[in-house]
Amino acid sequence: MVQLRDNHRLGNNIMAVSPATQPVADVPVGMGQAMVVEAPGRLRAILGSCVAVALHHPGLHVGGLAHVVLPKSNGQSGLPGKFADTAVPHLVALLKAAGAAPPRLVAKISGGANMFGNTGPLQIGDKNIQAVLEALAACGIRVTAQDVGGTSGRRVIFSPASGELAVESVGQAPKHL
Repeated sequence: MVQLRDNHRLGNNIMAVSPATQPVADVPVGMGQAMVVEAPGRLRAILGSCVAVALHHPGLHVGGLAHVVLPKSNGQSGLPGKFADTAVPHLVALLKAAGAAPPRLVAKISGGANMFGNTGPLQIGDKNIQAVLEALAACGIRVTAQDVGGTSGRRVIFSPASGELAVESVGQAPKHL
């Protein structure tokens, strides 16, 4: 049975999106969202300067994906998946509620493109990458793979069954992290 959880509510509340009895192929994770799914479900996102944070618990075949839009919340409220400093702890809490022990979680990240070129004041991709790495370190989560930066957007698909993060970017061969 696939269970899907979403972050549409703040705090410790977890909202069941679908108690699906049939396999979920690919569940989209929109900007600012964080979701957790059990295998065989998969999570997907389309990224520009945003960063996808995929957390995986290998033994339980459960994982989550946060679609981080901005580096710091600076006290702003809203979707906890929107900011790196709130998205990572929120995703850890969702996974813990799903039975995944935080010390066993590992991370893979992708995205953070500089969509307006490699120089100038609008390098939000670089700032997002740095903030995500800092948030993961603060939670004691090891990053096992990453495909970040550059100037092209990406499409990612995360599979908790294998822990694989598939990354597609225009003009490049697909990568499997």
